[in-house]
Amino acid sequence: MKLYMKIISKLTLGLILSFAVVLFSCSDDDKGPDEDPSAAHKVVFKAEISNGNIINATYGIDDDAHTALNLSGTSWSSPELTVPAGAYNANILVNAAGATDNAVLTVQIFVDGQLKAEKVSPPSKITSALVNYKF
Repeated sequence: MKLYMKIISKLTLGLILSFAVVLFSCSDDDKGPDEDPSAAHKVVFKAEISNGNIINATYGIDDDAHTALNLSGTSWSSPELTVPAGAYNANILVNAAGATDNAVLTVQIFVDGQLKAEKVSPPSKITSALVNYKF
């Protein structure tokens, strides 16, 4: 009977601790304390290829899309966009051509001056990267 009680007490303690961890680690607010989802934001999209040329970029906020065509060079940056309060997400798709099979494309989304999303493509001669950020 003593062994049975020890097992039950250990299981009960484990269950209580597991419940406490789940209860206190969950939060309805995934944003940091300074982020207000109802506030307007400043967004900049950036792309850089290690060895080659960026060809084009399609970027935007929700359904407000912009396209930059006939690009050339190893780096590109969008104009700063003012995102209205209540916007849902930011997206960017960049296509690039590497000078070698080892070219790496990095695409980033900056919100209010802070890097919020980034994707680095695997090495390739022809490459593209799609990045999304939810406000």
